[in-house]
Amino acid sequence: MKRRFGGIVAGLLGVTVILNIIAWNSGTFCDWYVENIFPIWGQTYGRLTTMSSRSVGEIMIALAVVLIAIAIVLGLVAVIFALVAKYRGQKSRFTNFVKIYSMSISAIASLVILIMTLNCYILYHCSTFEEKYLEDYLISKDTYSVEELGQLRDYVVTKANEYCRQVDRDENGLIVYDKDIAAEAIKAMQSLGAQYPQLSGYYTTPKPFAASEFFSQQYMKGYYFPFSMEANYNDVMYIASKPATMCHELAHTKGFIYEDEANMIAFLACVHSDDPLFRYSGYLSVLNYIDNDYKASIDNDVKIYSQHPKIKTRVKLDNVFLTADAWEKVEKKAVVKTSTVKKVSETFVDTNLKVNGIEQGDANYCEVVGLLMDFYVCGIDDEVNRDIYLASLSKD
Repeated sequence: MKRRFGGIVAGLLGVTVILNIIAWNSGTFCDWYVENIFPIWGQTYGRLTTMSSRSVGEIMIALAVVLIAIAIVLGLVAVIFALVAKYRGQKSRFTNFVKIYSMSISAIASLVILIMTLNCYILYHCSTFEEKYLEDYLISKDTYSVEELGQLRDYVVTKANEYCRQVDRDENGLIVYDKDIAAEAIKAMQSLGAQYPQLSGYYTTPKPFAASEFFSQQYMKGYYFPFSMEANYNDVMYIASKPATMCHELAHTKGFIYEDEANMIAFLACVHSDDPLFRYSGYLSVLNYIDNDYKASIDNDVKIYSQHPKIKTRVKLDNVFLTADAWEKVEKKAVVKTSTVKKVSETFVDTNLKVNGIEQGDANYCEVVGLLMDFYVCGIDDEVNRDIYLASLSKD
């Protein structure tokens, strides 16, 4: 029995190590894998997990915590039994049970690491979205000027101001939506797939976290669970963020694992949608990144900044993670302080990205600004290109 479990663990870890070595040294292999093998997982067990209305990935994490806790308790009990048996001059049978349990946990852990490699780690070494689809159009980011960044910032602000008036609201001014938002997100992504083939085809259905309050404490809008091929989102966050978040996580399920790329893909899917909320969510999703970058580029010069279109108060109120009422409910249910949970979460995300070769860590999210500049300064996209936003400026 021990040899059998040992062989299984060694085999799984061996395959995992080999795959990681190849991935780190061969982009060609990774591109072949994401094109030919990776889609199989979404088409097979991705279809199975999406049949559950609850997040299978979240359930798996909870189960893992329980199994680990049991392992710790069993380990302590085994030590006590062993000491008692030794004192009596006997052999503890309980120790054998603990060994079998521990070996089973080791085998499961090895399988999880392999799945993480197949559905996540390899993807970090694939060609980027730009390299696959935009390489013929691109110019160096070094050629972008502060003026061009300001023009893009003004365009996004203008569009956000425009769409904030087109969404439905209740008597308190909060956005309301009566469609199936998950279905609309899939529709938006599949539509974008007509232009970028890797985004085409079947999508798993985005699911809300059961523990959305806890994820709110982490300031987590969504998460892609590699071991269940699911796109999950925070159901407590304000609805203005949900369309872009769902599209972001769905982009991960298609093999685009970099956060800036997922941000960009979500933006494109949303602004090309015919749904006003999705368009609004798309512009809101990049507004802070662009606005903050522009402020930094002009050293927060108030005089220069005041010459640009202002962000409407209604847009600022919509551009929040959680509403005040939602935060109050989250804090009431909190077991651990939000500041502590957030710090741990940020450290985990930053470390995970750096381990996978993303030197910027969680700052990778902000690099969507560079991708936007590539798209629109180069005039690649018809929806929002340089001619359009320059023309919009001339009308102001």
